Amino acid sequence: MKNNESDCRVCGSIAKYIWSTKLLTHDVAYYECPQCAYIQTEEPYWLHEAYSSAINSSDTGIMVRNQSCMERILITLWMLGGKHQRVKDVAGGYGVLVRMLRDVGVDARWSDKYAQNLLARGFEDDGQHAFLATSFESFEHFVRPTDELKTLLESADSLLISTELAPDSTPNAKDWWYYGLDHGQHIGFYRHRTLNWMAGQFGMRLLSDGSSFHLFTRANINEFLWNQLIKRRKRLLKMAQKGLKSRTWSDFEMISRMSEK
Repeated sequence: MKNNESDCRVCGSIAKYIWSTKLLTHDVAYYECPQCAYIQTEEPYWLHEAYSSAINSSDTGIMVRNQSCMERILITLWMLGGKHQRVKDVAGGYGVLVRMLRDVGVDARWSDKYAQNLLARGFEDDGQHAFLATSFESFEHFVRPTDELKTLLESADSLLISTELAPDSTPNAKDWWYYGLDHGQHIGFYRHRTLNWMAGQFGMRLLSDGSSFHLFTRANINEFLWNQLIKRRKRLLKMAQKGLKSRTWSDFEMISRMSEK
């Protein structure tokens, strides 16, 4: 028998039971918070099964998505006036995005609690404060999202994330692919109202494309302009990259020197 209520893992209000469904091999209850509009599973006891691999096997879009994220980061850095500043990619997976960013000249660093750094070795985060932190496709995995956001915002001036916003009308279990019932790693789902509430807790502004990408910042940049530049990013990339020098060869030289020691 599932509980009719649960504490919201974002704002601490009482979340109401909406339905149960099969997730992996478990019957899992889902709840919705009337205060911040967050949708969450019951306390996730199955994560040791879900994370037998850090990257789920059904993620066929990983490379295309990393290219898209790299372009959005370049445009965001350009708008924030920080393309020569440090970027920290949190939940960076195998290091694909960090390598892509360094190849176009961005001082990007890798961080991930669970995945092995395969492609950006030697460029792990060293704890230095970053101009911009990024965390893509991770917020739906967080058990305590507000705590995670606090940690991320303490490590950087601004934060760019991606997570699919839930429709205003809560989808049934079988009607929204983002629930991720096949892999069990997605345990919380946001609406604009949820992210805006979270931003307010830390004195940040929220800029959002209304769908997938969201920027927490104190910088006074225009949300409409940010979205328009992101939409036109393919045509603007050369301008956004102006003055950047690829780190591919200098990284190779540094790694070579390290291996000789």
